[in-house]
Amino acid sequence: MTAINNTGILFNLQGHTALVTGASSGIGHHLALTLAQAGARVVVAARRVDKLESLVGEIKQRGGQASAVALDVTSAASVTACFDAIEAQGLLADVVVSNAGVTVAKPALQQTEQDWDQVLDTNLKGCWLVNTEAARRLVHHKKPGSIINISSILGERVAGAVVGYSASKAGVTQFTKSLALEFARYGIRVNAVLPGYVVTDLNSEFLASDAGKKLESRIPFRRFCQMSDMDGPILLLASDAGRAMTGTSLAVDWGHLVSSL
Repeated sequence: MTAINNTGILFNLQGHTALVTGASSGIGHHLALTLAQAGARVVVAARRVDKLESLVGEIKQRGGQASAVALDVTSAASVTACFDAIEAQGLLADVVVSNAGVTVAKPALQQTEQDWDQVLDTNLKGCWLVNTEAARRLVHHKKPGSIINISSILGERVAGAVVGYSASKAGVTQFTKSLALEFARYGIRVNAVLPGYVVTDLNSEFLASDAGKKLESRIPFRRFCQMSDMDGPILLLASDAGRAMTGTSLAVDWGHLVSSL
C-alpha cells in the first residue's frame, strides 16, 4: 500500500462542481463557502437568486468560482430547470448537497394539512427530486458523483411540536440508504449528515436563552454545534477521502443522539 503523505490531497475538490440547495442562509450558505474553499466550482441555489448574489460575491472575493441559480425544490419543473441552467454553463454537478429545508413548530393537534404539506414537500419530496435529477444527469454523462443529504438527528429521536419535520428527516435518512444501494452501480455515492442543534442567526437567541441552556445540558458534551463543525463531515463525503462511503448517516451533534435525555 502506498503511503499518502499529503492528506490534504484527499479533501481537494478542484475540478468538481458542487450544487448546494437552500444556500441563501444558514448551513447552506456556510457549506457553499466551505466547498469553494476546498476548490470546488460552486453553484448556489434557492428560490430567490437576489439573496444569493452576496454569497457569490463573497466566494469570488476569496478566489473561488461561483454562480447562482433559481430553485424551488418542491417543483419538479424548477429542479429540472436548475440542472439545465448548470449544464448551460458547461458544468455538471458531481457533488450535490441537498440542504433546503423548513419546519413548522406547532403541537401535532394544532398543525394543519397545509403545515404538513409544506414541510414534507420541501424536506422529503424536494430532497428526492434533487437526488434523482442529479443522478439522472450523472448517469447520462457516465460520470461518478457524491450526493449528500442534510437530514437531522430528529429523524432518529423525537422532540415536541415538530412531528412533520421529524417524519420528513426520518424519510430522508432512509431513502438515502435506498438510493445508495441503487446508484452504486453508476459510481454515485449517497450519504446523509445528521446535524444536531447548530447555532445560526435564526436560532442563536433561543439557544442562548434559559430554555436553550436547559436543552444544551442534555447534550453529553454540553455544547451546541457551530456551523464550522459541519465542514469536516461534508468534505469527507464530498471528496475522495470518503470514496468508500455510501449509505452512511453521520451524526454531527456532540453526542446528542446517544444521550438518554
